[in-house]
Amino acid sequence: MSHSLDIQAIRNDFPILNELVNGKPLVYFDNAATTQKPRLVLDALSGYYEHYNANIHRGIHFLAEKATSAFEQSRHRLQAFLNAAHAEEIIFTYGTTDGINLVASSYGRTFLKAGDEIIISTMEHHSNIVPWQMLCEEKGCVLKVIPINDEGEILMDEYEKLLTERTKFVSVVHVSNSLGTINPVKEIIAKAHAVGAKVLLDGAQASSHLTIDVQDLDCDFYSLSLHKIYGPTGMGILYGKRDLLNAMPPYRGGGEMIKEVTFEKTTYNELPYKFEAGTPNIADVVAAKFALDYVDTLGKPNIAAYENELLKYATEAVSEIPGLKIIGRAKEKVSVLSFVIDGIHHQDIGVLLDQQGIAVRTGHHCTQPLMNRFNITGTSRASFAVYNTTEEIDKLIVGLHKVQKMLG
Repeated sequence: MSHSLDIQAIRNDFPILNELVNGKPLVYFDNAATTQKPRLVLDALSGYYEHYNANIHRGIHFLAEKATSAFEQSRHRLQAFLNAAHAEEIIFTYGTTDGINLVASSYGRTFLKAGDEIIISTMEHHSNIVPWQMLCEEKGCVLKVIPINDEGEILMDEYEKLLTERTKFVSVVHVSNSLGTINPVKEIIAKAHAVGAKVLLDGAQASSHLTIDVQDLDCDFYSLSLHKIYGPTGMGILYGKRDLLNAMPPYRGGGEMIKEVTFEKTTYNELPYKFEAGTPNIADVVAAKFALDYVDTLGKPNIAAYENELLKYATEAVSEIPGLKIIGRAKEKVSVLSFVIDGIHHQDIGVLLDQQGIAVRTGHHCTQPLMNRFNITGTSRASFAVYNTTEEIDKLIVGLHKVQKMLG
């Protein structure tokens, strides 16, 4: 493989890769669900709690000021990560799902009305389906769905047919968690804007693989989770254009999101605090900066190139297995490999691979409508990160042959 990364040195940064599973060295191929965390991030978490644990923004003592500074440094770091125009366009959330719900609840309830149309795609995660269904039930909006082809790619001509003057919102996944498909989001956004619709991108999978520039994309909202980018769980961000966020009412009420409270009236805080009620997930926000610094040290283009080499290697290798069918063969993909094997249930594949120390994800991957599109109940999914190797993929191939011998 031709790449500029020292993969063994990178593997040494991730303590969990030394774990044994069923007596075998861990082979972790469930990165689309969550990535493992480098020592740098683990040290940042413990360092916060050991040295400057304090509530933020309101205190004037030394620890509070140090914690506030570290917290806000992460906001500026995430602004740079997405190339947002303003730091206050970065809203801290609990993750991608929380960000989508914030937009559906705040923007949707305020600006959408009965008869307005919302467009999503066939390959959406449940997190980008259910909030819009709830909004449609409440407000009388209409949900439309963009179809896909057999390779797992959005049919853009069908998308254009769905767009009308009634289209008010488009919410699509940047990269499919089940298929690995990279969607042509810049074109999707431009066409939506042409009919006056706003656009949200679900960036949960894209954020660890692709360089994201929200100004270049011109998306109105972008939601992601840090645990997919070598960062901690329970923490994400919502990017929103400043004018839109200013026009939206708060999503939750409580401390921090207020300027002044009386029993007669409450005046709300300015951005970004208007959407950040209560004591936030301070330690994980602080550690997020270190995860992004780690990614930057390796270089996102270097990571993407290496992951693509792993995907190519794995795709060719599994294609030699009789009865195996890859689900999702888009021309533009990230390192996600979903497959089914004739006559063997995906859950059985996962259990038997786990006995060999190999972690893959099985099931519908929170994309049941997508599984229905392919007339399957689920897949086995191997998803690769920068610390994975071709030797581990070889173990996967051996493991799949063993599964076939036992159950085929």
